[in-house]
Amino acid sequence: MDARGGGRRAGLALPQTSGVLTCSLRSTLKRNQETEIGVTCPITIERQVSHQLYWHKSTDFEVVKVDYDRIRDVGPDRAASEWLLRCGAMVRYHGQERWQNDYNNLPTGPLNKYKIQAIDATDSCIMSIGFDHMEGLQHVEKIRLCKCHYIEDDCLERLGQLENLQKSMLEMEIISCGNVTDRGIIALHHLRKLKYLLLSDLPGIRDKENLVQAFKTALPSLELKLDLK
Repeated sequence: MDARGGGRRAGLALPQTSGVLTCSLRSTLKRNQETEIGVTCPITIERQVSHQLYWHKSTDFEVVKVDYDRIRDVGPDRAASEWLLRCGAMVRYHGQERWQNDYNNLPTGPLNKYKIQAIDATDSCIMSIGFDHMEGLQHVEKIRLCKCHYIEDDCLERLGQLENLQKSMLEMEIISCGNVTDRGIIALHHLRKLKYLLLSDLPGIRDKENLVQAFKTALPSLELKLDLK
């Protein structure tokens, strides 16, 4: 285990993102049309500000909450993809190199064809109210939480409790998430297959030595990198 500060692991290969979290003033939502073989056209979300149309990350309750009917109709990976992109995150599917960051250009086709392998939630507004979307994901190996202002300890505890993630998660980065404390980080030790964890710029972390010891005991093969003050 390496508890020294360090940058991103080369194998993670997460894309660079930028932007400022914004909230919409008005929004309209057009539901997907579906056929027996799957989703045939994407949802359209429009944001109107100062008489011009923009595509915005949104903290609208209707946008971030869990739609259980949607999960049942299109499957957990498609429903989670829609939720994550509505919140400003990106996903990459198993067997693909391209990151999906355009909500209205999510791939179409038979249901359950595309399985989420990696999530980059940089600058997104994902929050605990939507985390039930993650429950059915069976192929997620990498998650990056960077500048996620709504991520709190309860969110990380929820991730650690998800049985599918306990079986699949290999790499995780948590960077500049100001509401995360030792309690939430320690809960990640339940991700028993985790091989790499980067913790950077987390002012809520108070006891680095305790974290190192906790992960050394629970996950002795974990590569832990700390860049904390």
